[in-house]
Amino acid sequence: MITGGLGFIGSNLARRLMALGDVEVAVVDAMLPDQGGNSFNLDGLADRVKVHVSSIGNEATIYHLVSGVDYIFNLAGSTSHVDSMQHPRHDLELNCAAQLTLLEACRHFNPRVKIVFTSTRQVYGKPLYLPVDEQHRVAPPDINGIHELAAENYHLLYHRIYGLRSVVLRLTNVYGPRQLLAHNRQSFIAWFIRRALDGDVIELFGEGRQRRDLNYVEDVIDALLFAGASEEAEGEIYNLGGDEPISLADLAEALIAQTGCGSVRPVPFPPERQIIDIGNVYSSYRKIETALGWCPRTRLDAGLARTIEFYRQHREHYWHGNANSFPRPFATTTGN
Repeated sequence: MITGGLGFIGSNLARRLMALGDVEVAVVDAMLPDQGGNSFNLDGLADRVKVHVSSIGNEATIYHLVSGVDYIFNLAGSTSHVDSMQHPRHDLELNCAAQLTLLEACRHFNPRVKIVFTSTRQVYGKPLYLPVDEQHRVAPPDINGIHELAAENYHLLYHRIYGLRSVVLRLTNVYGPRQLLAHNRQSFIAWFIRRALDGDVIELFGEGRQRRDLNYVEDVIDALLFAGASEEAEGEIYNLGGDEPISLADLAEALIAQTGCGSVRPVPFPPERQIIDIGNVYSSYRKIETALGWCPRTRLDAGLARTIEFYRQHREHYWHGNANSFPRPFATTTGN
């Protein structure tokens, strides 16, 4: 089962799992506006994937769905740092309360399920040293980071106390096909891609000097599968990360070079972003490399080229605010 399975990473994971062959895959997604759920993300899999349109916080639905599942890739939740500061209680419901409902369902109805939970490197806050490793202190700079850290601890507590086979991955900046492009409140990479493809201006806060590491989505899926398959990973937290951090300005220039259009313009930080900005940050992935053999394999130029080509082919499904509607080509059940 993949929670958030109609979203960016979840849908790419579903496609990889179906390509493996004899695997039964169910996805659960609340299809909330502006969160990235998009029916086109599973285009072509209508007869092979069971889709449940429901929040994982819906007890009546999730208590039933977890029964008999071998693995849960838990990708559901809100990832917008800006939205979390403007609507903290909503972020609490999506990233904390709903996670507890899922874990309680597993505890009561499927205590041997393996759960891979995706968190964020945002829990570290402004780094004291680079690259950030798992020993770095945690000091989330925003509401979303606090709630993600709480959700991590829920998963690890249920592992220690109830024996749930949980593992936590702290993701860095993920990019690739099937990502939300309708607004700029989730991923700066996706928004830069959209602006470049539109031949528009990429605005760089603070001149774009901030350095970040990036992971192509297929490499992230490798990490999810490695963590799911490893007993050694249970009860652990692992960073993902990229090989070479890049400044936002250099990333913008790379996109302009690949698309052949667009421009850049430095602009002042908006106040709501300035207060949660963490400057340069990139992660060490040495722990997961040593334990599970994972490392990023996709070069940035190759990953960007694949991503740009995908959106050129499927622009109509990602450019508009209503691109995330759900026309129901799948067999579905629905819950609130």
